[in-house]
Amino acid sequence: MVPVRHPLVALDDLPWLVAAEFAQQPGLRLTFAQVQRLWALPERECREILDYLTDTGQLVQDEDGQYTRPDCDY
Repeated sequence: MVPVRHPLVALDDLPWLVAAEFAQQPGLRLTFAQVQRLWALPERECREILDYLTDTGQLVQDEDGQYTRPDCDY
């Protein structure tokens, strides 16, 4: 079963939604697969969003491959 994204969420809004979720939950740590499932993203879109968020310093990827806010120290 393929998850269906809410039709009112534009693709351009997805990076902001992902970043907002991490901002609301400072200790949130998610793997690529978890981000992909949580927002029902195709692999390519998920990669582009996470690359954008890490390139702009909004997220970092730790040595375990988990994404988190850069100010998260654990």
